Amino acid sequence: MGTCTNWSASVVAALKKQCANTTLILPKLQSDEDLTRFASAWRAGFFREIHQRFQNGEPQEDIDITHRRVLDQLLSEKDMLVTTDIWGDDIRTILVQSWHHQNAWIDAVAGLKRLKKDYFVVVLANGTTRLQLDLVYSSQLSFHALFSSQLLGYTKPDPKMYQKVLELLNLEAKECIMVAAHAYDLRAAAKIGIKTAYVHRITEDPEEDMQQVRSECDIFVSGTDGSTSCGLNKLADILCSPSNDTSKLDSEN
Repeated sequence: MGTCTNWSASVVAALKKQCANTTLILPKLQSDEDLTRFASAWRAGFFREIHQRFQNGEPQEDIDITHRRVLDQLLSEKDMLVTTDIWGDDIRTILVQSWHHQNAWIDAVAGLKRLKKDYFVVVLANGTTRLQLDLVYSSQLSFHALFSSQLLGYTKPDPKMYQKVLELLNLEAKECIMVAAHAYDLRAAAKIGIKTAYVHRITEDPEEDMQQVRSECDIFVSGTDGSTSCGLNKLADILCSPSNDTSKLDSEN
C-alpha cells in the first residue's frame, strides 16, 4: 500500500461520497484539500499506532481495527466533531473498507510485469492477508506471493519478519532487494543485509529528508511525475537491464 497503489485517491473518494450523502454541512470536510488532509492524517495516525505497538512489545492487531480507532479519534477532535449520530457505525465501516479497494499507480502494473520476468516478486507488508487479497483484486496487480504480518506473526520493522520470509523463500539476504516507498522499511531490511530500492511517492514519507533517503538506499527512483515511465517501470529499467549486476547496485534516478 503506497508503493504500488494510490491509497489517497481511494480514501478521498470514499470520504467525498459520504460527505455528499450527509445532509449536515461538515465545515472541516468541504474541499478536496480538506479531504486529502484528513486522509493523510488518518494514514499518519495508523503508522503511529502500529509503530507504537511494536515499540511497546504489544501483539499486532487487525488493520481494520487500527484504522477504525484512528478514524474515530480524528472525527472526535474538537475542531472536527463528526459525531456518531452524523456518521454512524455503518458509514465508518464503509470508510474503513475503502482501504481495501485501491487503484494501482499508473507505472505499477507494467513495471511489476517486467520485474516478474526476471525476479520472484512478493509482497511483504504489515496488515492482514485479506487486505492483501482485496488490494490485489481491486488494483489488478500481480505478485508471485503475498506475505502479511498476520501470516508471519511479526510486524515490520521487526527484523524477524524479514528473516522469516527469507527462510520461507530459501534465499539469503544478499540475494534479495527490498522495494518500498517507506524509509523505515528499507532501513530495517538493510540492517540484515538486504539491498534496498526506494520508490518516492507523493503520498508517502512526507516528513523524511529525501536527500538523506537517497543517500541511504542502493537505488532511488522517482515515482511522482504521474507518467508510466517512472516508479516501478523505472526500477525495471535498472534491474532488468542485461548489464545489471545486482551485487553492485548504486543508482540514483
